[in-house]
Amino acid sequence: MINNTYNYLLSDLKNLKGVGFKTYNILKKKKINNIFDLLWRLPKSYTDRNKSTKIIDLKIGEIQTVTIIPYKYNFPRIRNLPNKIYCKDETGEMECVFFNSYEGYIKKILPLNKQVTVSGKIGQFRNKYQITNPKYISEDATLIKNKHNKYSLTDGISEKVYNKILNQILTNLPTLKEWHNKDILEKFGNVSWNQSIIQLHKPENIGSYQSNFYKRLAYDEILATFLAHSEIRKNIKKIKKHKKIFDNIHQIKVLKKLEFELTNDQKKSLDEINNDLKSNKKMFRLLQGDVGTGKTIVALCAAFNVIKSGYQVAIMAPTEILAKQHYNLAKKIFSEKINLAILSSKSEYKEKKIIKKKLNNHQIDIIFGTHAIFQKKISFKKLGLVIIDEQHKFGVNQRKKLSDKGGDNCDILLMTATPIPRTLTMTIYGDMDLSIIKEKPKFRKEVNTYSKLESKIDDVLKFIKKEINQGNQIFWVCPLIEESKKIEHSSAIKKFEFLNKKFPNKVALLHGKTTIEEKEKILNDFLKCETKILVSTTIIEVGIDFPNANVIIIENANKFGLSQLHQLRGRVGRGEKQSTCILMFKSSLTDNAKKRLNILKNSSDGFEISEEDMKLRGYGDILGFKQSGIKIFRLADPVQNSDLFILAEREIKKIEKNNTPINKYKTLMKLYDQADVINDIV
Repeated sequence: MINNTYNYLLSDLKNLKGVGFKTYNILKKKKINNIFDLLWRLPKSYTDRNKSTKIIDLKIGEIQTVTIIPYKYNFPRIRNLPNKIYCKDETGEMECVFFNSYEGYIKKILPLNKQVTVSGKIGQFRNKYQITNPKYISEDATLIKNKHNKYSLTDGISEKVYNKILNQILTNLPTLKEWHNKDILEKFGNVSWNQSIIQLHKPENIGSYQSNFYKRLAYDEILATFLAHSEIRKNIKKIKKHKKIFDNIHQIKVLKKLEFELTNDQKKSLDEINNDLKSNKKMFRLLQGDVGTGKTIVALCAAFNVIKSGYQVAIMAPTEILAKQHYNLAKKIFSEKINLAILSSKSEYKEKKIIKKKLNNHQIDIIFGTHAIFQKKISFKKLGLVIIDEQHKFGVNQRKKLSDKGGDNCDILLMTATPIPRTLTMTIYGDMDLSIIKEKPKFRKEVNTYSKLESKIDDVLKFIKKEINQGNQIFWVCPLIEESKKIEHSSAIKKFEFLNKKFPNKVALLHGKTTIEEKEKILNDFLKCETKILVSTTIIEVGIDFPNANVIIIENANKFGLSQLHQLRGRVGRGEKQSTCILMFKSSLTDNAKKRLNILKNSSDGFEISEEDMKLRGYGDILGFKQSGIKIFRLADPVQNSDLFILAEREIKKIEKNNTPINKYKTLMKLYDQADVINDIV
């Protein structure tokens, strides 16, 4: 045993025998940085070299194991010709062929007149069986006659070398002190972490996702993540801040300016936020709402209360146009006594200088902007609340840094319009308190959702013409920017050209290659109704209100995830007009694709849709997470292991209630890369 602590598992790969400079760099490129990382590259299948075959029974093209006696060497003196070793058993003869191998090496591994076991793929040349460059050769047959795991190998590392490295690790696997209590262990058949890892790499256990050892390791991952979140929550709650002092009179005045009443979910969320603001504990809260549920107005009411208590507020949005939209709404509902400003990377130098000075002197109450408002040079006199819109781009560590940057008296509210399943919410946002808005305002009409065959495009064009004549606007969404020979999806560029011929000077094009400046102009023109149809890729899916756009057409709808389709559909239906979503598809739909489209047609509940989406697609493909790299588990799956997520959540509550010292889980946290977010663990 090399070491009886986790230090061995977290040690450098160079400590392993057989890992030279070349192998080390190949593994590094695959983000395998230490011994522990290697353990999670699970075998995909195995090669059974157990059965020994006589030469007469060999089958060409198959991997087989044969025990032979080398009786003659043939080492040609002509360069590039292969070395051949003639071998036999009692049933026949065969050749072992080597390219680029030294005579001394061959003589060592295949000594004449000694019995040797060889395993490899059987070939044939001039009616003779051959094994070319066999990797498995030994005088001890037991070293070869076994099941050899197959891994997703990187170029330059053979199956034999990889197995040798893994076996070395498993042989030296340290015995770790158990971190789970008796009740938890019983749920997994009392299997230890060490036993579980060893079982995980046995060929016969490939795909054993329901086994105790697999579930125990998946649970370890989940618990480590939840422990980190719990510790962050606890540490933030320890921060004592000055209470924000305000009453609801000002809030009521703001709400009276609205043309609608808040929903029950909005009222509940606002109460939760206000209670956090009034407490002496720092707020670290996520406001999660379905598309069109009115998160922004809740956030602005909270901002207004903070201002009335004598503090400043910073509101950050992902784009300048969305920041401007929030700014304009605030101007509309707040009194003239509230000093508002907007700052972005495009603001003039002179304007930026004035805004910076005013922020520092508390002459600005609310600043709206993009990430530019959190530059080092920007300082506030008395920052009391930071609100970040569409925050799914921020990971745990970024959120923690943001909380630290705001200072002790600054509360943090993050908003997302991405409804996600509960197990994912627990995983991704578990470090935060959560407010959820599901209920939509009464004035919002349901978006009529239809599916339409691509061949019926003329019907769609007639419908669009009628809508334009009535003064309405249309989104037309395509999966690809340019035409692809391999994939038959419609391209945005081709569709723009097609529609521009049908509706001259009324069509604009927006895609991922559009520059920021061009994008802002295109969106502003569309907002001002200067263009009637906006052909776009999926970049229009988040955030901005275009109240005059009441139709969205989504081509190849079956190629999108349900959550993404729901987000796209949410771009319309934001005004008082009846809105329409048309899902276009080709005739060759699979049963699964039909099922997915029907789910969307029959439901407008983003949370329900996201649950179905995850079941159908897997959690790594849910909107926003695959692209953001948030698929953080190696084994655990929120769909297949939802019971383990619930179990971990219950266990965390017990740990918090009993004030169990986090150091009990020090090894677990270190191994699963969660200790970096907890300063207390060393």
